[in-house]
Amino acid sequence: MKEKNVIIKVRDLDLFYGEFQALKNINMDIMENEITAFIGPSGCGKTTLLKCFNRMIDLIEGCNVKGSIKINGTELFNDLDLKDELINQEKKQKFNLNKLRKDVGMVFQKPNVFPMSIYDNIAFGPRTYGIRKKAYLDKIVTESLMQAGLWNEVKDKLNQSGLQLSGGQQQRLCIARALAVKPKILLMDEPTSALDPISTGIIEELCEELKQHYTIIIVTHNMQQATRISDKTAFFLLGEMLEIAPTEELFSNPKNEKCENYITGRFG
Repeated sequence: MKEKNVIIKVRDLDLFYGEFQALKNINMDIMENEITAFIGPSGCGKTTLLKCFNRMIDLIEGCNVKGSIKINGTELFNDLDLKDELINQEKKQKFNLNKLRKDVGMVFQKPNVFPMSIYDNIAFGPRTYGIRKKAYLDKIVTESLMQAGLWNEVKDKLNQSGLQLSGGQQQRLCIARALAVKPKILLMDEPTSALDPISTGIIEELCEELKQHYTIIIVTHNMQQATRISDKTAFFLLGEMLEIAPTEELFSNPKNEKCENYITGRFG
């Protein structure tokens, strides 16, 4: 069996929103072709860390990052002070943000389907990156919908609006759209929290299949979901990551007392 590599390496990461420290001294390794779940109470830093991995936190005014995140050996921040626009612009020119966001796709809590056809939703990303040939776009659309387990349900209505699909189908359409640009990493921010149990089950099965080709990081409040699909689980509280371990180990024998209290329902 092929040995897995570390794809994301986080070291001594602190993140501030103005004076408020949202992440405190985060250190973790995320392995390729695994599902890593982030659990913890609301407001504990899970989604903030997730948004660091594709630098969506750049969009938040007053955000300041210190420490290191490397994806496949490439440093994302270089202790970038996001408040210093002159330094920021100079470093952004050296750092290819478009490539990062192509390599690190994201699926949000609520399906954010574009108000266009199913086909155009999927083709949007590839077209953005310069693919115009229809035969090639057709192939990408077909493959992406098949990977997202949606092809058989929509193959005869690709020209219909994506907004006409059910909630679960819309979320799979968003997953297909993220896959269309061939990312290496897929970030999922509570992707099933707005869905019914059947749609949730379909997406969980889909994640199990996708990890053969992608690295998946999922933020979830559903601890049963973490136990069902993730290889490793990280527990966050008040901006700190207090424990990360193989999922079965973390849930059966947590080392951190606060983690044990959370997963046994004593708080949260």
